[in-house]
Amino acid sequence: TNLRANIDEAFTRRLDAVVDFPVPDEEHRRRLWEQCLGPRAPRGGDLDHVITLDATVTGREKRSYWRAVYKRYSAPGQAGRQFLVAAAGGRVRGFIIGEVRDWEFGSAPCGWVFAIDVEPDFRLAGIGTRLLKAICASFRRAGVTKVRTMHARDNTLILSFFRSQGMMAGPFLPLEMDLVD
Repeated sequence: TNLRANIDEAFTRRLDAVVDFPVPDEEHRRRLWEQCLGPRAPRGGDLDHVITLDATVTGREKRSYWRAVYKRYSAPGQAGRQFLVAAAGGRVRGFIIGEVRDWEFGSAPCGWVFAIDVEPDFRLAGIGTRLLKAICASFRRAGVTKVRTMHARDNTLILSFFRSQGMMAGPFLPLEMDLVD
């Protein structure tokens, strides 16, 4: 043990410094858990925070969409699917969602990030980086060696974020067409 009372006095004399750290109280333990242990799977009460965060950023509330995503990506036993949140101050401040996809358009299995967001006031706190690292670690455990994403060309904020994380243009080109008469 490293309790001071259990250390021999002769050994203590050989130390240059002895620093006592108080046992953290409940609030400090919670903050240490949130800040040091990183992203986690969402819990039931987190969904409202995710919905509010998305509505704040996009300007549209999509409650039924997020309930369906939560059900599909948070259920136990969903191999290859990830829904992670990062909390601070007792509430969700960011989230990331992705999955492993196999052999689409000839691509070897890879991880796909299809949603990531961080509360605007927390964007410089490293939450997005921790979320991306956590989902990439999950993808690695699933045996894939590449991660991809797609976003709007004019979303320079998210483009800058992904580029700062080492992502760059890949070999695929998205194509689309309108399906209206």
